[in-house]
Amino acid sequence: MDLFGTTRSRVTSQHALITPDTWVWQDLPGWRGAKGVVHISPHMGARFVQANVAIDAGGFTGGAAEGVERVVWVRTGKLALKLPGGAAHTLVAEDFAYLPSDRPHELKAIEASNIVLFEKRYVKAAFEFPEAIVGKTADAPGVAFMGDEQARLQTLLPTDERFDMAVNVFTYQPGANLPQVEIHVMEHGLVMLDGMGVYRLGDSWYPVEEGDVIWMASYCPQWFVAMGKAPARYLYYKDVNREPLLGL
Repeated sequence: MDLFGTTRSRVTSQHALITPDTWVWQDLPGWRGAKGVVHISPHMGARFVQANVAIDAGGFTGGAAEGVERVVWVRTGKLALKLPGGAAHTLVAEDFAYLPSDRPHELKAIEASNIVLFEKRYVKAAFEFPEAIVGKTADAPGVAFMGDEQARLQTLLPTDERFDMAVNVFTYQPGANLPQVEIHVMEHGLVMLDGMGVYRLGDSWYPVEEGDVIWMASYCPQWFVAMGKAPARYLYYKDVNREPLLGL
């Protein structure tokens, strides 16, 4: 308990840093036997939702709301995923699933589990809908980001135009950094998986570490450097492949 009300967390109109000491767990609509923390949502100005969900053994969900697609990334535990048509998968730590909108699925915890959840309303364009995808983070090839072998990017979802969202894992060796301050139309949701570093958000620089969640609005200046003696790694979301006026 902090008797003086101090925290590294900060929420602004363009970015947020939400540290585990400020998380508030609650029941989530559509989930049974689970508690969650909704870190990022339209209530703060975002166009998507990012949450952490702790699921008891036997806890489950029957799918997202109408028109909503989701990505599940498993931090710990073991879950059973049933897809339309009867396909079944077992998900363990660092497995992930992309679950398209309006196609019911069942996700049930075989043992107590913790997941990162991204959700957004699917923005349809003039092509076919994407199919469900199940994979392992370890199987996604890591490529040198802008030629830097010390900063490697893993792309978890296909990049074709059926998909209006991307979920990636970025790993930095100690001292590695983004090569520029980025300012772009895409927004991000991010969770630190391992290690530590410093994130520039807007005109502020924040120390960040495992468990921290970050929101970056469109056009928020952003930059990162890994620090400490171990690699830093984060999982992040961004919106892609759609005209900026679509969905407005």
